[in-house]
Amino acid sequence: MPQFSTFKGINRTNDYAFKRILGSEEGKEALVGFLNAVLKPPPGQELTTVELLDRELDPEYLLNRGARLDVLARTTAGTLLNVEVQVANRYDIDRRTLFYWARLYGSQLNAGQKFIELRKTVTINILGFNWFTSEERYHLTFHIREDQTGKILSDDLEMHFLELEKVKKLKQRPKDALEAWLMYLNNLEGEELEAIAMENPAIRKALTIEEAFWRSERERRLYELREKALRDEIVMLEGARAEGKIEGIAEGKVAGKIEGIAEGKAAMAQEAICKYLEARFGEASLGLQKKVQAISKLESLNQIMNKIYLAGSLDDARAIIEGLPDTKNMSENK
Repeated sequence: MPQFSTFKGINRTNDYAFKRILGSEEGKEALVGFLNAVLKPPPGQELTTVELLDRELDPEYLLNRGARLDVLARTTAGTLLNVEVQVANRYDIDRRTLFYWARLYGSQLNAGQKFIELRKTVTINILGFNWFTSEERYHLTFHIREDQTGKILSDDLEMHFLELEKVKKLKQRPKDALEAWLMYLNNLEGEELEAIAMENPAIRKALTIEEAFWRSERERRLYELREKALRDEIVMLEGARAEGKIEGIAEGKVAGKIEGIAEGKAAMAQEAICKYLEARFGEASLGLQKKVQAISKLESLNQIMNKIYLAGSLDDARAIIEGLPDTKNMSENK
């Protein structure tokens, strides 16, 4: 049996890797385990298999920042299940989810078919950011209900939101299978990962597929292409947010505005790099994040962003960052 405690895995919120691991025929056991953990069906009604409805990906598609690399499956009862990982906050996840749910629900009917033939459609959104900021819960589920009585109009619509940032705050062992899966998706490593894998056969299966995925040179290359596209999207969104703030603060002050934009872009780059390190390497990267936060030159930060997605380990990331003149004499403990 593989020793997962020493395994340094990939970024599991990379949607290409997620799709290859859980959205493949060999990953069905893992996918079914994940779906049961999210949906929590009554005892005796757990899913035992699903039919995958996805097509093969064109590698060029991976470079499209807006491309959806989701997992689409159908149960034996005909329920459609759509699972998507969304790392970058585009500030539209509510409408985005409604749009894709509606498109998927409506696509079931061909000309001449009756509405009675429509089947339940479930979306599961795995978020790398907090959307429901006023809620402490990391798992929220939505249906169509009557306002006063709470009576469900139709069970055909069901939407799940899983917020990974909130799970990072949990210090205890996972209380159930869903927490175990969300810890896995948060790039858990070491003995804690080993313990979860020993208790959860579906996660153990996912890790086995993950290892094979990472050993494939072709898959690693496609994974890295997707990492770059996702990183570029985060940088673009953070840049737009930073420049929006600068416009509001420095309006009408030309000199201050130019300086503010440079500082804002540097702060945005620092934040993007640190978010990537946190998502990829977790708490082990905190010292390296401090080094990044101490770098003020935008040129140096851009050099890091152009290379950091190629880092296969924390040591690789450290070599990229410490290879710059700005950081050679810095300590990670400062």
